[in-house]
Amino acid sequence: MSQIHFASAKMNALKADASLPAKYKRALAKLPLKDMFEGKTVAIKMHLGGHLGYSTIPPLFVKILVRAVKDAGGVPFVTDGTSAIPTAKDRGYTEEVLGCPIVPAAGLREKYYTTVPVTLGSLPEVQMCGEIVGADAMIVLSHGKGHGACGWGGAIKNIAMGNVTTKSRGDIHALMDTEFTWDSEACTHCYLCRDNCPVGAISFKQDRLEIFMHHCRYCMHCVSACPVGAITINEGSIRDFQAGMAHVTKACLDMFEPDRVLFINHVLNVTPFCDCWGFTSPSIVPDIGILISKDIVAIEQASIDKVRTEDYIQGSLPHPLVVRDVEGHLLLKIHGKDPYLQVEEAAKAGLGEREYEIEEVE
Repeated sequence: MSQIHFASAKMNALKADASLPAKYKRALAKLPLKDMFEGKTVAIKMHLGGHLGYSTIPPLFVKILVRAVKDAGGVPFVTDGTSAIPTAKDRGYTEEVLGCPIVPAAGLREKYYTTVPVTLGSLPEVQMCGEIVGADAMIVLSHGKGHGACGWGGAIKNIAMGNVTTKSRGDIHALMDTEFTWDSEACTHCYLCRDNCPVGAISFKQDRLEIFMHHCRYCMHCVSACPVGAITINEGSIRDFQAGMAHVTKACLDMFEPDRVLFINHVLNVTPFCDCWGFTSPSIVPDIGILISKDIVAIEQASIDKVRTEDYIQGSLPHPLVVRDVEGHLLLKIHGKDPYLQVEEAAKAGLGEREYEIEEVE
């Protein structure tokens, strides 16, 4: 079974040494970072968030990781999509704070990428961000949370959606059998669908909704944002989307030498939405902790396992979300998407194993 180091957010004493950052340092000290990263450029891929979001990974934890990589002889840099870089400082992500440069993953104008074939018939290739796949090694530093399109957003989504260009991100989302329906009678013209579209694909002309499909990347923010359910999408191919993410993840990981990639999941501030919404809603479960592994399948399986329905914080969901009375995971009850599908598809793609053992770091 794959090994996972786990630093719990729970404290057993009222002292700094019992807190999560201290445990995190001890967890990193247990890893063979010198063997993995000495003399190597190390891309620390994370989601830097945007607008009024505040639940991305706190800079303190990034700083601790950067120091650990440097102490191991590595040359780290933090990276994310081009659009996230200008406002990263608003959430405390600066070179002075983190201790390393912050680099746009595909260059300042998103033109630095490598076209890579993908072993999926309906998705023949993707554009991988050049700064990431051009590095010697990678740390996938992910904030675990819910996601409207795939149930769970963790390490797999961080790579599949974050290590490719905007065009490829749209191509992957388009693997869903997306047929839009707008109920004009139900629509209250609150324009939340338009205002929450990250690419400006939605407009209203003469009080009728219009979607500019050239821009649409099928993220389904419009569906989640509508308080009356006036927009629906046929999602019959949701597994195809999950499989697409798994295959893109594999294509990315295959570009690195063996034993040069580390996965860290911060299962803290577990909100129902992705950080790309640009705002933060309340956490749906108490803080859980930090998981670290070399196996992306195992760490995703374990992270999802730890987000339990019995720990749901009543009243935390923003309108119009509800916890539906259906069988399955808490995020399935909220979003209607089985968060384990991406894990199944990643395992089928040969990216790791779903069985794991946890070593808790005290």
